[in-house]
Amino acid sequence: MDENAGILDNINSPEDIRCLSIEELNILAGEIRQEIVAVVSRNGGHLAASLGTVELTLAIHYVFNTPVDKVVWDVGHQAYAHKIITGRRNVFHTLRKMGGISGFPRRGESVYDVFGAGHSSTSISAASGITEARCLKAGDSKVIAIIGDGSMTAGMAFEGLNWSGEREKDMIVILNDNEMSISPNVGAMSSYLNRIMAGQQITKLRVKLRDFLQTVPGVGEHIIKFARQAEESLKGFIVPGMLFEELGFRYIGPIEGHRLDHLIKNLQNVKAMDRPVLIHVITKKGKGYSFAEEEPSRFHGVGPFDIATGNSVTKDNSIPSYMAVFGRTMVQLARENPAIVAITAAMTGGTGLDQFARDIPERFYDVGIAEQHGVTFAAGLATEGFTPVVAIYSTFLQRAYDQVLHDVCLQNLPVVFALDRAGIVGDDGPTHHGLFDYSYLRLIPNIVVMAPKDENELQHMLKTAVECGGPASVRYPRGSGVGVPLDRTPESIEIGKAQIVREGKDVAVIAIGSTVYPSLEAAQRLAEENIQVTVVNSRFVKPLDKALLCGIASSFRKIITVEENVLMGGFGSAVLELFEEAGISGVAVKRIGIGDEFVEHATQAQLRKKHGIDAEGIANAVRKIVES
Repeated sequence: MDENAGILDNINSPEDIRCLSIEELNILAGEIRQEIVAVVSRNGGHLAASLGTVELTLAIHYVFNTPVDKVVWDVGHQAYAHKIITGRRNVFHTLRKMGGISGFPRRGESVYDVFGAGHSSTSISAASGITEARCLKAGDSKVIAIIGDGSMTAGMAFEGLNWSGEREKDMIVILNDNEMSISPNVGAMSSYLNRIMAGQQITKLRVKLRDFLQTVPGVGEHIIKFARQAEESLKGFIVPGMLFEELGFRYIGPIEGHRLDHLIKNLQNVKAMDRPVLIHVITKKGKGYSFAEEEPSRFHGVGPFDIATGNSVTKDNSIPSYMAVFGRTMVQLARENPAIVAITAAMTGGTGLDQFARDIPERFYDVGIAEQHGVTFAAGLATEGFTPVVAIYSTFLQRAYDQVLHDVCLQNLPVVFALDRAGIVGDDGPTHHGLFDYSYLRLIPNIVVMAPKDENELQHMLKTAVECGGPASVRYPRGSGVGVPLDRTPESIEIGKAQIVREGKDVAVIAIGSTVYPSLEAAQRLAEENIQVTVVNSRFVKPLDKALLCGIASSFRKIITVEENVLMGGFGSAVLELFEEAGISGVAVKRIGIGDEFVEHATQAQLRKKHGIDAEGIANAVRKIVES
């Protein structure tokens, strides 16, 4: 080992940490934190959660024989330290960059990433399957699932616990309790535990323990501090244990998650057990970087920032984001219409509903990481005359697909789905791109599916959606709008009505949502080459403007459709189906969108260019169809 190098410089696999002393492991933890902060400050990423799991990661890989023993991470934004010590230290600087390593565990990236993740609450079920496979193969490896406390608000986590506990197989679940998720934790369990710990008997016991511990030289104050942390997490040395024991798990904890000696000793003890075990570990989100400790929500998912100040280095942009326009419009509409309620799934700030939550709290609901419950909850509200607006990222609504179909659309209930982060999202990659919602929604009867070309049209579409009287979806992209003026008052749009936004005689481009402005830019470029392009803003994927689009087909023999969605079953497919139903033939139609693949991580601009849905790609497609 190079004596002049840091310990991290000589860590290339978990084997390299198993010969280190506790003192050296603590030094290594500090070096890993420095590396995570340095890279995320340049690339952006999920900072606070990964800073909170450094010691836990080291202890797991120190005690268990990974990758023979299997470690399953929940969500995966906790796993940066895991990536660094499992052979990816030299490429960690490429995190979330085009061609670089993913921000989430990925099976194709490393044998240590035994299960891919990006959505929450999957770890326990996946670990259950791996455990069962081990038993079927008569193996003896250990299986460890690490789940954050925010993920325990999802029903899937408890389904996995319930099933695994009953099977009585050797499996370890580590509850990484960092006292918060993206939005504050919600639910009856949290409220009940707060009541238990605030009761008179517990209060008296706490005072007696504190008075006694203050008399213990050297360690008393440390134990008191840790006890307070334990209180503010799941509130329990007793109650949580009872819950998990009833589910069939031996409960261990709570354990301080930043004491490597404690973690290692407890994990070694648990390793010797041959039954389901749940270890409750208390960590601090953002540990080791003061700004992330003080504002863990802001540093949950963060863009590039200045390490010294914690301030974002992104250039100020006076153009509001789609998310901000959505949030502002929701408050405006709800003040005018007392039937409107807002629902989100642990993403109050992430969906722009924080102002709604402050201004109209009696009609705001955060259901936790429970999209299925959120959608059916909205359906229940709708049966009683309310108009719920369910704000969920496009990629996360997939988790509630059955509820959208059966509970909302089958009953034709007036529930609005506001799909943020639709289309190409960027650096978070394939688990977060919203590239399927046109396809998975438009096939359902009764629902209206629309997408605005800009932030001004978004507010009008939201007004249209809440007044349409049935299921409706409005999808919009991540990031800033295009900079158009905002009308003071949202107005309804005629359902299914498209508009021609540029006229030309050679080719027609029928665009939807975020592809309208790139299509207009492409048409402007092509005009300089004497190619005249008509551009249509379809506005609706369902229903389509039959009269206008069939009129386009009768006037143009060459048509291009453009969408930021998969081509299979998407907007272009809907246009082709319309032409077939209308008996239109002899028209050459080229569809531009995402092919039959999962899109990797990179910037939005890089990915739009790669898949040909930017202005240049659209212009090239027009040139080719003109020349054909």
